[in-house]
Amino acid sequence: MQKLGEFKLPHFFSYPPYFTLQPVRDTREKQVQLWKELIIDYCRAQKIFVIGLEEDFPLFSNPVIERSLSHEARVAFLSALISDGRAEWIDKGHKKCLILWHRIQDWADLIVQFVRENGLEDNVVTIEEIRSGTESRGTELYGMDRTVLMRALKLLEHKGKLAIFKGTSTDDEGVKFSL
Repeated sequence: MQKLGEFKLPHFFSYPPYFTLQPVRDTREKQVQLWKELIIDYCRAQKIFVIGLEEDFPLFSNPVIERSLSHEARVAFLSALISDGRAEWIDKGHKKCLILWHRIQDWADLIVQFVRENGLEDNVVTIEEIRSGTESRGTELYGMDRTVLMRALKLLEHKGKLAIFKGTSTDDEGVKFSL
């Protein structure tokens, strides 16, 4: 079985036809599903939040079998993730894609769980402490993309579970949880 670092690649990654968009509808649907799962699993394992269409992304080519995804295939697989609510374009030219290996609501739930497990209810913490603080080490929140974190926090703020405080810089923005 082929690996990318410590990440084990699925068997289809070594099968050349899966690097070409399949013309038969049923086969393409299976192909798209396999690629969606692979992209989400790889991004979660590597903590990758943004994929650039024009950039070298390890999954988009397999040098062992000398195959690469075409631009059309990359767009097809990322667009399928977007349709599922698992990704979104972050630029107007559709060159960069934000990968949501957890949906925003799921990230919000993880934040609530984190707050409860660490006794942070009714406390003020900075945004950076959530992303890179001692308590977040070893959790999925550690190293989290700031854009995704802010969207999850704003969702929780809308639900009345916290208040976001703006500082003079992004380093001193704070959150007070009231769960």
